[in-house]
Amino acid sequence: MLSSPPEVDSEQTLRAELKQLLVTTLRLEQIKPENIGDDDPLFSPDNSLNLDSLSALELLSEIEYRYNVRFGSDGEAKEHFRSIATLAAFVSSARV
Repeated sequence: MLSSPPEVDSEQTLRAELKQLLVTTLRLEQIKPENIGDDDPLFSPDNSLNLDSLSALELLSEIEYRYNVRFGSDGEAKEHFRSIATLAAFVSSARV
C-alpha cells in the first residue's frame, strides 16, 4: 500500500479545512464543502458560491485569525483568493 508524502496529506487537509471554513464563516448552508473544487474560481459571477467583496473580507479576517498569517496590504491578497488551491498554497507558505 502506497501512502502519500506528508506534505501532500497536509496540503489536502488544509484544503479541506479551508473549504469548511469558507462554508461556516460565510454561512453557506446550501453548499457542501466537499462540492467545492480545489481549482474552482471563488469569485466568479458564474459559480454557485455568490461571493462578493464583503465575503472576501470576512474570509480574509477569519483565515488570518485561524492560521495566524497576514495578507499583505499591497493588493496581492486578490491573487491568493482565486481558488482553494491558491489560498492553501499561500497559507502553507505564510505559516512556515
